[in-house]
Amino acid sequence: MYIRASIFFLGVLATLFLGWAALTFIPGIQISEIKPPPELKPYTEEQLRGREIYMRNGCLYCHSQQTRPLGFGADQKRNWGRPSVPGDYVYDKPQLLGTMRTGPDLFNIGARQPSEDWHLIHLYNPRATSPGSIMPPYPWLFEEEEEYSEQVFKAQGKRIVPVPVEYRPNGKVIIATDDALDLVAYLLSLNHTYSITEKE
Repeated sequence: MYIRASIFFLGVLATLFLGWAALTFIPGIQISEIKPPPELKPYTEEQLRGREIYMRNGCLYCHSQQTRPLGFGADQKRNWGRPSVPGDYVYDKPQLLGTMRTGPDLFNIGARQPSEDWHLIHLYNPRATSPGSIMPPYPWLFEEEEEYSEQVFKAQGKRIVPVPVEYRPNGKVIIATDDALDLVAYLLSLNHTYSITEKE
């Protein structure tokens, strides 16, 4: 009985070890050898803060960050950019590939939508830029202040978001918080339109 229990226990340990080695250890070694493409730059502090906000708000549950080659879905027909390669994610820890595409892929959103204004308005009310969008608004990333004080906020260096009148409360001006600006900085950094080599 004791020998059978020992063999069973060793079998469980061996199975767990092999699983860990196959799914974590060996891929970790392979990934550590991957070099970033020359034009891929590390994130700035502002972009890193925005990345944290991206994760905190659950954006990755609806948006992927991986484009597939021709023959694997419609990514190329949608002009979402060249297929992603491992080197594109060298500075991403953790990688935010995503598993769902309730919304469009964001791998190259910084190239497709390079306007800071567009992103801020879109986060405040997605329907203002994308009629029919099912994306929820993120009002906690903004402040609503009295319209008459707009010049005061501008003088203070506050970022006034040009939300169309029909999408903001009457008599209010919309101000982006630091979190909103950081998140947009991160979204604009998602631009992987540089060229790559076969090694990357």
